[in-house]
Amino acid sequence: MMTEVKNGVLYIDGVSVPEIAKQFGTPCYIMSEDTVRKNCRKYMDAAEKYYGKNALPLYASKAFSCVDIYKTVASEGFGADVVSGGELYTALKAGFDPKKIYFHGNAKTADEIKFALESGVGRIVADNIEELDRIDGIAKELNVKADISFRIKPGVEAHTHNFVKTGQIDSKFGFALENGEAFRAVKSAAEKKNINIAGVHCHIGSQIFDIAPFVLAAKIMLGFIAKVKNELSIEIKELNLGGGFGIRYVEGDNPEPYEDYMQKIADTVKSESEALGITVPFILVEPGRSIVAEAGITAYTVMSVKTIEKIRTYVAIDGGMTDNPRYALYGSKYEACIANKAGDPCDFTATIAGRCCESGDLIGENMKIQKPEAGDILTVFSTGAYNYSMASNYNRVPRPPVIMIKNGEPKIIVKRETYEDIIKNDTI
Repeated sequence: MMTEVKNGVLYIDGVSVPEIAKQFGTPCYIMSEDTVRKNCRKYMDAAEKYYGKNALPLYASKAFSCVDIYKTVASEGFGADVVSGGELYTALKAGFDPKKIYFHGNAKTADEIKFALESGVGRIVADNIEELDRIDGIAKELNVKADISFRIKPGVEAHTHNFVKTGQIDSKFGFALENGEAFRAVKSAAEKKNINIAGVHCHIGSQIFDIAPFVLAAKIMLGFIAKVKNELSIEIKELNLGGGFGIRYVEGDNPEPYEDYMQKIADTVKSESEALGITVPFILVEPGRSIVAEAGITAYTVMSVKTIEKIRTYVAIDGGMTDNPRYALYGSKYEACIANKAGDPCDFTATIAGRCCESGDLIGENMKIQKPEAGDILTVFSTGAYNYSMASNYNRVPRPPVIMIKNGEPKIIVKRETYEDIIKNDTI
């Protein structure tokens, strides 16, 4: 178990959270390398079990990107999904095999495309016709052939927040199936001398608990592969089914075991491929949140407890939307506890307020925690994904460090920012 309570104190991987806070200061992100590795192995084992050598999980690194995490997932056999030149640069600095890197994004710049081609990435995932032309032109200048995949909107409804639904026709991402746009894109690419068509990709959303939408998306995508083969005589050999696998944030979140996703999708891929008369494609999936979210917690110091009689109690912390903007953006829910009082009852209702000069800077409302006092260490769970990666310097607040527990020892993998870091790009 990643976290546990011993003698009334919260521990992560056998290390006291209050002691970590004392040693490294707050706020700080704390992560369990053991949990990250165990999650990677679940996907790798399931891929091997249901596809043999015909599948590869890619770590969707937008969830949490730094040199150390790329080294960790690479050592577990994963590929990587990157969405910017910065993520690509970080992965390469970590020694990641460029052939196992897939470069996504709906608005890649010319410089990013050139960087990706010069680096020899495995695939560039084309999002739109203008980008397809851009890739072809840059590949021609470099005298290379670009291996591409197409981002396709399969038109599948994912039961998630509107901001993280990406598979329907009204989305900024990808080529639509319904209006023939995707088919025309493949046909256009086939006529380009510096493009090699390698695969198709879809991603229907994030934090999805139901397997049925993934199964339906697989069927639709395989049907598209068959259409391309039958009408254009082009055999698409890769099918990337994206990510979006849900995790537990709060009580009531009931994600399916990752192996169940893999098994049901594998059964569908094999049966549908046979029925359609196509070769079973090489399968890729892109877990990100489900690799790192539950592997991480965030520790804060309680600065004050402000009770407004008959209204609410605000518990102010030394962090907030600068290190976790997800409540402000999506209304995302979390669970929390007072790490130094973790054995006490969670019977105190609080609104956790951040330090920024914004009324909406909250970590959560009506959260159940132990009775707080100034100086306590408040810990928020499941913050390993989309916290550090979305952190900002709003109000010129330095970003917290990331502490990874490795073999029972806390190690800094990302340093705490200083005020000098904040002004280093200012012209003086």
